[in-house]
Amino acid sequence: MHLAPSSFVKSRLARLNRSISIPADVSGLVSVSPREGDPAGGGLTEKEVERIWGRVEDLYRTGLHPAAGLCLIRGGRVVLDRTIGHARGNGPEDGPDGKKVLASPETLFCWFSASKAVTAMVVHLLVEDGKIHLLDPVSHYLPEFAVHGKGNVTVQQMLCHRGGIPMIPTGTDPEILYDWDRAVAFLSALKPAHGPGRQVAYHAVTGGYILGEIVRRVTGKELNQVLKERITGPLGLPTFAYGVAKKNMARLAQNHFTGLPVPFPASTIVQRALCLPWERVVDISNQPPFYQSVIPSANLCSTNWEMARFYQMLLNGGELDGVRIFSPLTIRRALMEPGKRYVDRVLLLPIPYSLGLIRGGFPISLFGVNASQAFGHSGFINCISWADPSRDIAVALQNTGKPLLGSHIPALVNLVGSITHNCPRIRSCRQVRRIYEPVAA
Repeated sequence: MHLAPSSFVKSRLARLNRSISIPADVSGLVSVSPREGDPAGGGLTEKEVERIWGRVEDLYRTGLHPAAGLCLIRGGRVVLDRTIGHARGNGPEDGPDGKKVLASPETLFCWFSASKAVTAMVVHLLVEDGKIHLLDPVSHYLPEFAVHGKGNVTVQQMLCHRGGIPMIPTGTDPEILYDWDRAVAFLSALKPAHGPGRQVAYHAVTGGYILGEIVRRVTGKELNQVLKERITGPLGLPTFAYGVAKKNMARLAQNHFTGLPVPFPASTIVQRALCLPWERVVDISNQPPFYQSVIPSANLCSTNWEMARFYQMLLNGGELDGVRIFSPLTIRRALMEPGKRYVDRVLLLPIPYSLGLIRGGFPISLFGVNASQAFGHSGFINCISWADPSRDIAVALQNTGKPLLGSHIPALVNLVGSITHNCPRIRSCRQVRRIYEPVAA
C-alpha cells in the first residue's frame, strides 16, 4: 500500500511551513573560532569532527534554523566551536533587502529552559555552604509561600518539579515576569495544583523565581551577582548571565518561530506549560524587556563556548583550570534522582529529572544513544547543553529557529547521535563515579 502524501498535501504543508531559503553552498555562512584545536588532542580525527559538523549543516539545511552553532569539548580540548547562518536579518519574516548579520562563535544565544540547570547549581552551591538545606520547606526562607497548603513544599521538590505549582494561570499578564518582587509575590500566592511531592509536573517558569528568591534571601544578593561572584567570574565567563547587558545587545541572536503551526493537543500542552501560545513566547523572547530582566528559568544567555565550559567544570567534579567551584559531592548530589520516574503531568513524557538537571538514559535519551551517565538540560526543545563523563565531552548546541514540528526533528536526532557515535565511551560507570568522590582533605 502506498502511503506517501499526495502532491496536494505536500504543497499545502509547504505553504504552512515557515522556513528560510538555503543556498546550495553554505561554506560562506560558517564561522570557526580560533579556540578550535587539533582534534587529536581530544582523541578525535579530522574526519570525525567534520562528520559531526556535517550533521550541523544538515540541521541548517532544513531551513528551520536561521542560525545554529556547536561547541564540543572532548578531553578538556575544544575540538569544535563553529556557527552557521545569520544571527539577525534572515528569518522567515525578514525581507530579502534587510540587513543580514552573520552568526559567529562570539554570538550570544538565549538558553531558555536550559537556564534551569544553572539556577539549580547556584542553589546547590549554597547548599554546600550550609546556607540552604534541601529538605527545608520553601516557607522557611519565604514565609509567604506557605499559603494554600504549600507549607510543606521543600526546596528539593522545587528543584525536581514536584513543588505543586507547575503552571501560571491562563490570562496572566506576561509582563509580571519583568518585575521580580511582583513575580515572586504572585507565584508565592498561587494555589497548588496538587500536594507537595505527589506528582511530577514541569515547572516551566514558576520554580526558577522561587529558587532565585531563596538565593536572594539567604545571601542578600541578586541572583546574577551570586552567579558572577561565585561561578562566572572565577571561571572567566564574561557574558554568561541572566539577560544581556546593554553593551552586548548587538551580539544577541534573534529567535524565530519556524516549522509547522502547533496543532492540538500540542498547543494545549504548550498553553498549560507557558500560559501563552508557542508563537507568542518566541515573539516575547525577542523584546528588550525580556533581556533586561532576570528570569531564572528562561533567559540565561551566553556563547556556546561559555556554556560548554560550564559543563566541563561540572564534568570535572566542580573544578576547571585549577579553579574549584563545587565539591565533587555537590555535583553528585545534584545528579541524584529523587525517586521513581513518573510521567510528567505537563509534558506527558517520563522525564528523568535529577535535583535540577535532566539525566541521560539507556538505550536512548535527550543526550543520545547509550548515554546513561550524561546530564544537562534542553531549552525550547531545540537547544541542548550537556556533559557526558563516560565520553569525556561537554556540549553546547544552539539554534535560533523555534519549531515544534518540522523536518528539523530527524536532523536534530542525527546530530546528537553523531556526537555520541563519534565520541565513544571511554569510562565505565565505576570510573565515572570516582570523579564525584569527595576530595581528600
